[in-house]
Amino acid sequence: MSKNPRHIAIIMDGNGRWAKKRGLSRIEGHKKGIARIEEITKAAVEQKIEVLTFYAFSLENWRRPSLEVQGLMLLLKKFLIEKRELLKEEDIRLISIGEREKLPKSVQKELNKTEELSKNNKGLILNISLSYGSRQEIIRAVRKIAEDAQRKKVKINKINERLFSKYLYTKNLPDPDLLIRTSGELRISNFLLWQLSYSELYFTPKFWPDFQKSDFLEAVDDFKKRNRRFGGLSAKKNN
Repeated sequence: MSKNPRHIAIIMDGNGRWAKKRGLSRIEGHKKGIARIEEITKAAVEQKIEVLTFYAFSLENWRRPSLEVQGLMLLLKKFLIEKRELLKEEDIRLISIGEREKLPKSVQKELNKTEELSKNNKGLILNISLSYGSRQEIIRAVRKIAEDAQRKKVKINKINERLFSKYLYTKNLPDPDLLIRTSGELRISNFLLWQLSYSELYFTPKFWPDFQKSDFLEAVDDFKKRNRRFGGLSAKKNN
């Protein structure tokens, strides 16, 4: 059986479909989804999870209708401001990964401020993926390694998995032990492709706005029952 996961990553999917089923606008679905983040974050703190990563906004999401994107950015800005007290109370450190320079300047400002205010907190690391794409992250890492190789900072024959990982956004984080995806979709959607190589995957048909603490605990419990082999043989069965 596995121990408690150190790092859990979550693809929060289904906000729009949740809203459509109720005759609401997509932005209402996103509002409900953002409200769900606090409950799951508190549950992660109770479970003594070290890192909790939410896939909040992908690079592909920029292609959505401009009104929806604007609404999402306003919700994000509001979240960053309003949850500072929660971060303080729960000793949570907030960080983010992705191409943050693409975010509106006002959102970047609040993101920087929230990260700065929580940087010395010692509890859970709350990692928000914003304007993030994993293929783009990998290409970015390759370019940086190539640049360092040209400057003689990196020797070609020394490039390995460990060195490559140091060029990723997640260089200071453990790889996710568990990936949770809501809404019934069975794919990882350009999310942490390198980091998820040996992660356990957990899919639930529930839309993200309906995903509660009990569902989160069920996913963690399911993880604990799994026998992780990392490409090797089972500790219990030599087959």
